[in-house]
Amino acid sequence: MSTDTPVGGDTPKQFGSYEVVSLLGRGGMGEVFRAHDPRLNRDVAIKTLPAEFASDPARLSRFQREARTLATLNHTNIAAIYELEESATTSYLVMELVAGGTLADWLVRTGALAFDDAIRIAVQVAAALDAAHQKGIVHRDLKPANIGMAPDGTVKVLDFGLAKVVGSPAFSPDEATTYAGSLTQDGLVVGTLPYMSPEQLQGKPMDERSDVWAFGAILYEMLTGRRLFVGESSADLVAAVLKQQIDLDEVPA
Repeated sequence: MSTDTPVGGDTPKQFGSYEVVSLLGRGGMGEVFRAHDPRLNRDVAIKTLPAEFASDPARLSRFQREARTLATLNHTNIAAIYELEESATTSYLVMELVAGGTLADWLVRTGALAFDDAIRIAVQVAAALDAAHQKGIVHRDLKPANIGMAPDGTVKVLDFGLAKVVGSPAFSPDEATTYAGSLTQDGLVVGTLPYMSPEQLQGKPMDERSDVWAFGAILYEMLTGRRLFVGESSADLVAAVLKQQIDLDEVPA
């Protein structure tokens, strides 16, 4: 989400009193817009539930769960939620805007990060995870695209849409399909599989250690400039996560 897309076509111009400025991102879980709040004179991020899912109780419940989850987390390194609203066609979250792009954008531009930069980012991500885990919340979708990089150097963990409270059931088949729907592009695996723990891939119960696994994979990528797990197909990638011996030779001593 490094480049804003100007508003046009079917993009809504307004959500309540919020004036849409640009499209930040689009995916199976909805669209994210940059918008302006004229009442408080600030820009915000608006995450919408796709119209076709607005009448789906399971999707709506997941969306509302994300709002409740974020509302319990008040931490410098977690993007804040301001409001949960409904319009005639959709539900939407009004959230803190992280204007500096994502860690995924940084990695595309730079490859491996300088050691000090990688550690500075990692410490802040770890602090965010610790805050969530202390409340029994597992993120379950930690990846570079869900780590926002503010211009002042502050790191913000984003998108708790798939978060679960520890002890609740493992993710359901429809959530697995959400992952699988965007795994490949031009024959390369580009989705969230590279950061999913073995138990997550197998649909087993998860706890905080699943986030720690994803954190380790991200730290490796920041330090080396390449993903820890790769494959030409989703099946190859799943096999790598489940069976590959991890080689740490490329990690700085």
